[in-house]
Amino acid sequence: MPDSVRQLRLGAFLQATGHHVAAWRHPAAQADAGHNIAHYRELAKTAERGKLDLIFLADSPATSGEVTPAALARNAKNAHFEPLTLWSALSQVTEHVGFVATSTTTYEDPYTTARKFASLDWISQGRAAWNVVTTGVDASANFSLSAHPVHDDRYARAEEFIDVVKGLWDSHEDDAFLRDRESGVYLSASKVHRLDHHGRFFQVRGPLNVGRPPQGHPVIVQAGASEPGRELAARTAEVIFTANLTLEDAQAFYADLKNRLGRHGRTADQLLIMPGIFPVLGGTEREARDNYEYLQSLIDPETAWAILRQYYRGVDLSSYTLDDIAPPPAATTNGNQSRLKLVHDLILREQPTLRALYRTLATARGHQVVVGTPEQVADAIQLWFEQGAADGFNIMPPILPTGLTDFIDEVVPILRRRGLFRHEYEGRNLRENLGLTRPTNQFSISGEGLARSA
Repeated sequence: MPDSVRQLRLGAFLQATGHHVAAWRHPAAQADAGHNIAHYRELAKTAERGKLDLIFLADSPATSGEVTPAALARNAKNAHFEPLTLWSALSQVTEHVGFVATSTTTYEDPYTTARKFASLDWISQGRAAWNVVTTGVDASANFSLSAHPVHDDRYARAEEFIDVVKGLWDSHEDDAFLRDRESGVYLSASKVHRLDHHGRFFQVRGPLNVGRPPQGHPVIVQAGASEPGRELAARTAEVIFTANLTLEDAQAFYADLKNRLGRHGRTADQLLIMPGIFPVLGGTEREARDNYEYLQSLIDPETAWAILRQYYRGVDLSSYTLDDIAPPPAATTNGNQSRLKLVHDLILREQPTLRALYRTLATARGHQVVVGTPEQVADAIQLWFEQGAADGFNIMPPILPTGLTDFIDEVVPILRRRGLFRHEYEGRNLRENLGLTRPTNQFSISGEGLARSA
């Protein structure tokens, strides 16, 4: 196939037992998935068998702290291994698929973040990616902070955080390590660079004590869709994971992000936009619909109300029943602003009952849901891809492991027959498979390294 033919980028968004809020109750789900390394090992191998670009694990540094039965069940379902630890292990049983790990700029430190992701890139031989999040959940009580930082401050910190991490990744030029036994020179000090960063949030000297990553920089991934999130993405991100419910909203988001790139000296092909998609498959439309309804039947009433309360903080729902029309949600949040806006727009557009609203949010939390045959799921993917709404998709299996296996075995072959997706991996690392260029070292031009060779 000619190189000029645009190809889909596909990732697997893994969430322990699956993305449906009640997935753990499904008989086909691996109920102990979050703490089962064999489960994740098979998922990674399945993703690589399907030639997917990457696998992605969302993560938060802490749970909400709620102790209601519904909250405890939700937290237990989402309890899983720390992502970098898990991906380091799974990189040893795969060769091509990329690993996207979530790490917060609000509750972590740039030096240790740079060190961990550089290490993962070396361990995986160039398959690491950092999903940059500012963290909407208040985790301050676990990190010796008096309060959760406000939204705009979290993004200001993230801007500086990313610059520091990228600077630290450039501490060594690619050929800095000579390891010349005859001369006794291990490292060329002229090719080692100290960052000496002094900013609003961080004072970081450097250099990093890990060599420059094989990809130059691990791929930078983001998911923010608020105004600060979009600007941060336009300046620094290489992949965007986003949530849209309609083609029109997805097209508007896609155009907005691509149009912002020029202000930062970037081109459209330097940022890939990959919305989430929640496919519920069946051999027929009726079978797919039955599978969907069975999943929805697993949601207990307390969990339903818990889902709704996430978007109605400060709003009294005690006088409502699930069959009442959903009122407007909370006006503002210090958490995930873009997701609140998505729900707000959904309510205005469709005026759903509270029952219909929680059923929508229980599946993909605002991402596109497609219920149908493999051909119909492939149709939905192709439509958004060809109509300026996406460069690829993050597949969100309703239940795991079967949801991922079914997508690989039933949908991917259709996309290949249509000429939309690869048959084999093209590159040696994640950047090459995604079609992203390797960044140059920001310090190498100056030639001003440390004093002498060591």
